[in-house]
Amino acid sequence: VQLVESGGGLVQAGESLRLSCAASGSPFEVGTMSWYRQAPGKQRELVAAMPFRGGRTSYGNSVQGRFTISRGDAENTAYLQMNNLKPEDTAVYYCSAYGTSFSEFLEVWGQGTLVTVSS
Repeated sequence: VQLVESGGGLVQAGESLRLSCAASGSPFEVGTMSWYRQAPGKQRELVAAMPFRGGRTSYGNSVQGRFTISRGDAENTAYLQMNNLKPEDTAVYYCSAYGTSFSEFLEVWGQGTLVTVSS
């Protein structure tokens, strides 16, 4: 199972970006799909998490009200809509999925996509 992120780039403060994450490869039943980010010199932090079979989404305090995680129409896809971006949102954003493949629990990570917000 592989996760592929896309949609990162360079934007100015106040602008928006949408990140995409898609799982491919072996059959994979997603339980939860999440977005994390890691800024230079900082620890990786949770941005948003969404259970695929019921339950509430959750957001990091610093993005609450500005970012929205959602499922895509295609199977095993998710998006992160980021509005009103701030320079402090600059980071590498990683998609993560937890689920099962052939009855085995897996936690899978993407390669990351860079988001840079200029002031």
